[in-house]
Amino acid sequence: MRLAAGLGYGRRPMSDPRTGALLLNLGTPDSPSVPDVRRYLREFLSDPRVIDIPAPARWLLLNLVILPFRPKKSAAAYAKIWTPEGSPLLTHSRALAERVGRELGPDWVVELGMRYGEPTIAAALARLREAEVSRLVVLPLFPQYSEAATGSALAKLAEEMQRSDYAPALATLPAFYDAPAFTRPVASAAEESLRDFPADFVLFSYHGLPERHVRASDRSGAHCLASDTCCAAIVEANRDCYRAQCYATTRAVAKWLALEPERHATAFQSRLGRTPWIQPFTDHILVELAARGIKRLAVICPSFTADCLETLEEIEIRAAEQWRDLCGGQLKLIPAVNARPDWAHAVAEALREARP
Repeated sequence: MRLAAGLGYGRRPMSDPRTGALLLNLGTPDSPSVPDVRRYLREFLSDPRVIDIPAPARWLLLNLVILPFRPKKSAAAYAKIWTPEGSPLLTHSRALAERVGRELGPDWVVELGMRYGEPTIAAALARLREAEVSRLVVLPLFPQYSEAATGSALAKLAEEMQRSDYAPALATLPAFYDAPAFTRPVASAAEESLRDFPADFVLFSYHGLPERHVRASDRSGAHCLASDTCCAAIVEANRDCYRAQCYATTRAVAKWLALEPERHATAFQSRLGRTPWIQPFTDHILVELAARGIKRLAVICPSFTADCLETLEEIEIRAAEQWRDLCGGQLKLIPAVNARPDWAHAVAEALREARP
């Protein structure tokens, strides 16, 4: 299912030069069919920022190991979370763009662009240009910075702008991993869910990343992953470190929720392949928590601003099944901020403040 072109959230008749907002997210297949999932995975995993190995080795891995087998498995996973409206990631991202457009009003044009799949960044830029947008604010919807997500999306944006020769005055919002504008809505979503689910423990589960990506972001070359406390605070050496930013998000949200240290933890999910990925792993932490006698577990996934395959299938379905098998307890996924009014308002305010 494709997002219709030309939505132009917040448009008015073209007269005065206006400001545009471009919300960037990762992307989704057009449907949960195997061909559509294969097409999506081919585009996604061909990105050298995602699989950062030499091109010949990446081609062999993709075409001989991944694409012959993974599309069928991934398509079955997508089918479990697909809705009548389509992909949850696309539905929530589109709803956020619409709500932000209403918040900003007719002087703004808000568009949504996906790094992979539809609606494309190129199509979003074409609509902004058609609307005579002369100032553009870009928000990558990735709270923590990584080359695989934020870096790739911004590189694709630069490529498409150069190709189209479209050069509005440009401002790009940075990672917002510990910004109250983000962490407060995350905490509010948790507070609302936990009213009817008094959790024994709260697990913060973030998308994983290969260890080499984290080490590459280390300004000193000697800090990241060098000790058990390397992510205990943001310092000069790790200020661009994805893992350190995840821990900073946990600290900020836990503070809003008044969570004692013994009642929450941070872990990383979605690892792929045999290369070392950042730890601790979510599925391993579940085993440890079950052994401690925890029964009612809440899981927050603050590396995702919109619920998607990794939250709805990996956590709400598979991790919940693992938890039941481990201890017979209940696991509750806390919804992402999605298109919450407080989150949409915060996004609109940040876009206004960043207007070039």
